[in-house]
Amino acid sequence: MFRLTKTALQKPRHVWFSGQQQAWRLRSSSAREKALEYQPGQKIHSFTVREVAAVPDLCLTAVKLTHDKTGAQYLHAARDDSNNLFSVQFRTTPRDSTGVPHILEHTVLCGSKRYPCRDPFFKMLNRSLSTFMNAFTASDYTMYPFSTQNEKDFQNLLSVYLDAVFFPCLRKQDFWQEGWRLENEDPTDPSSPLVFKGVVFNEMKGVFSDNERLYAQHLQNKLYPDHTYSVVSGGEPLAIPDLTWEQLKQFHTTHYHPSNARFFTYGDLPLENHLKQIQEEALCNFDRIDPNTEVPSQPHWSRPREDHVTCSPDALAPDPAKQNTLCMSYLLGDITDAFEGFILSLLSSLMVSGPNSPFYKSLIEPKIGSDFASVVGYDGSTKEASFSIGLQGMAEQDTERVKQIIGQTIDQIIENGFEDVRIEALLHKIEIQIKHQSTNFGLSLASYIASSWNQDGDPVDLLRISNSVAKFRQALKENPRLLQEKVRYYFKENTHRLTLRMSPDETYLEKQAKAEEEKLQEKISALTDSDREEIYLKCLELLEAQSKSQDASSLPALKVSDIQPTIPITAVQMSTAGYVPVQYCEQPTNGLVYFRAMCSLNTLPEDLRVYVPLFCSIITKMGCGALDYRQQAQQMELRIGGMSVSAQVIPDSTQLDTFEQGILLFSSCLERNLPHMFKLWSDIFN
Repeated sequence: MFRLTKTALQKPRHVWFSGQQQAWRLRSSSAREKALEYQPGQKIHSFTVREVAAVPDLCLTAVKLTHDKTGAQYLHAARDDSNNLFSVQFRTTPRDSTGVPHILEHTVLCGSKRYPCRDPFFKMLNRSLSTFMNAFTASDYTMYPFSTQNEKDFQNLLSVYLDAVFFPCLRKQDFWQEGWRLENEDPTDPSSPLVFKGVVFNEMKGVFSDNERLYAQHLQNKLYPDHTYSVVSGGEPLAIPDLTWEQLKQFHTTHYHPSNARFFTYGDLPLENHLKQIQEEALCNFDRIDPNTEVPSQPHWSRPREDHVTCSPDALAPDPAKQNTLCMSYLLGDITDAFEGFILSLLSSLMVSGPNSPFYKSLIEPKIGSDFASVVGYDGSTKEASFSIGLQGMAEQDTERVKQIIGQTIDQIIENGFEDVRIEALLHKIEIQIKHQSTNFGLSLASYIASSWNQDGDPVDLLRISNSVAKFRQALKENPRLLQEKVRYYFKENTHRLTLRMSPDETYLEKQAKAEEEKLQEKISALTDSDREEIYLKCLELLEAQSKSQDASSLPALKVSDIQPTIPITAVQMSTAGYVPVQYCEQPTNGLVYFRAMCSLNTLPEDLRVYVPLFCSIITKMGCGALDYRQQAQQMELRIGGMSVSAQVIPDSTQLDTFEQGILLFSSCLERNLPHMFKLWSDIFN
């Protein structure tokens, strides 16, 4: 294994740099500059501009608008990025666990008024140049995003998305297919037993067969027991069969309305064109309503609570006696307070992230459990945020010990606080995250603002991350005990605390199967002979519809003339460093340098290859040079944007049966930290 360090890692075969070899100024963006010309109060295609704000951190201009007739909210992020994104999200707040928002998300994608073919989304895949197409159901909202670099394609996809969400067919047959139905085990044999079927029904059975997902769902339901977060928005398998087609259509009428919608567009395409198309193809058909979808605050408990749930045993667990999970969860503040959320997120990272954090030292290093519980840390996806800390893979007899350690660690944090160097490392990490411009930057922004905006928070406020950093530095300067006081208030003195334990039950799967069978028999016992005949015939119709080829001619498609005939060429300079070939690629990377190096493994002895994945996962975490693993982690957080090592297999484009096996080294840093980054790599190599 160490031979690999000496032979391969000291001799990178190919090295790539992308970054700034000189001081770059950010290119002025025509999209950003044009957006700055909008004025509050200005009317554009039945929308009114409410706010125009430059966000220099993210190289964009934010334009907030509202639709005059329906009150629909709109945010446009004008940015010099050709990968344009659209998303529309609705606040979907179910009051039961039938999975109505999840089943609706599936069903609206089964055809619409203008595009009645089945699965228009899948049919668009080969008629489009989209870089992303999907839909998500969260605890309290449903989002429909897409992105593309082609202007005509953007218009086509926008047309399909608008028609899908506002004018879906919602056929009963689609509800049966996507939600749930009773069907003969053999659909062609009416005498075979009836069983539950349905895409979402089976999907959610799969979700809850994962113990980590099961625990996370229980934790949320029990920490917020008084409103929409107390139910399963994706659907509890045994509750899904209680949903009717009529309830699904009613939920669409009240929730998928422009008055309950938030539109987001991003990129360099003109805002006016988006507004015009959205108004003409959708919003002009609606009047304002009061959707009544607000989520009230969770009433605060006067004393902490404890609960216990069970799960199925893990047959692959290394130690069968260590299959318990325990977490303490705390209800925090409202997520619409952007600055308080920033502090709590920062605090969470200081408490649990990396080998230098207090909870890593107190919970992970004693090897009481296999790892942190899957839900550990700050969660801002609900109206009021939460923080959870605990372990999985622990023994039942360690329950009280873990509770004591959590309490003691909180006391120690209140007393000792955090080292300045760790706070600086986290603020450096935030600076890197702001400057890093990924190819799906628009989608990242849409996801980042979704939860807070859904609760009527100010999305532009969330984007001003540098303001929060500056405000935090000033607050910490004025009160050096700021973070300790937050820990005392939110954790030590907080009575809204849930301690949830999950343990395996040998009869868990048997109980689940029995409960499903009882639910099935309850449904079957209410059927008449004519009902059974109807079920058989309807299922045959569904089978026929699923096997029939669909007419997709109504869907829009790109023509060759809509596509640029040439590919943009990225200039690369070739050079060498000693005997190693090097590519330099100068780009306006917002002050970051990206480094990649490829080390060949073609000469590595066969008996060592089995260790390559393990080697890749630990080589940057074992300490290097004069640094132990804690100091190395601290230097990485303080100086660079991350280091990774991964196994690669690269085919030869000229000889299809030839390939190179190798290890890819990757890291990034602010330009000022380039010497520190190479010092870390050098120490790892040597």
